[in-house]
Amino acid sequence: MNKQSEKFTLAGGAGNIECVLDMPAQSPRGVALVAHPHPLYGGTMDNKVAQTLARSFVGLGYVAVRFNFRGVGASEGMHDEGRGEADDMAIVLEQMRARFPSLPVALAGFSFGTFVASQLQQRLIAAGEPAERLVLVGSAAGKWAMPEVPTDSILIHGELDDTIPLAAVLDWARPQDIPVIVIPGADHFFHRKLGHIKNLVTQLWRRTDQSSL
Repeated sequence: MNKQSEKFTLAGGAGNIECVLDMPAQSPRGVALVAHPHPLYGGTMDNKVAQTLARSFVGLGYVAVRFNFRGVGASEGMHDEGRGEADDMAIVLEQMRARFPSLPVALAGFSFGTFVASQLQQRLIAAGEPAERLVLVGSAAGKWAMPEVPTDSILIHGELDDTIPLAAVLDWARPQDIPVIVIPGADHFFHRKLGHIKNLVTQLWRRTDQSSL
């Protein structure tokens, strides 16, 4: 993806965790962890939506870190219905905070990865150390018990998603009063719509930056 990419492994609770880190061209302003879709349905850190999220963050000046959940690729262990996967993501987060101690960390996920990232954010909030912000694409509402998320989370969904229907995501987001950005004509995997994801994440992140000045 990037000339400044680094592949490495971390010791996790179920064995090694396979990771890839992409550095921005400039001095990094933050770190973003990206969680991939369901491993039992072919999800890996090389999924196109996960890669698009990573590219979006690199373009914003973030170090983007993707990793394979336990039992995927060179990551060891077995699928754990999201519990162990959240543990894996927490270990990656801990290592990135140690490596880049002065930088904020954002969390992102696609499909099943939104469930994992949301669980981790819930843990971090309880510990008083929340991530900077969440980006959830194809949120897994109705498929898994999605927790509540901060109101500044970015939620993006496809209008024609028949894996996780838009109505289920709206039902989850409505009581939290969080807007859901709908990409017209997009299916679950955002075929031919990946550029919209990148543009939306970039624009919304920069808009937040400007409003905080």
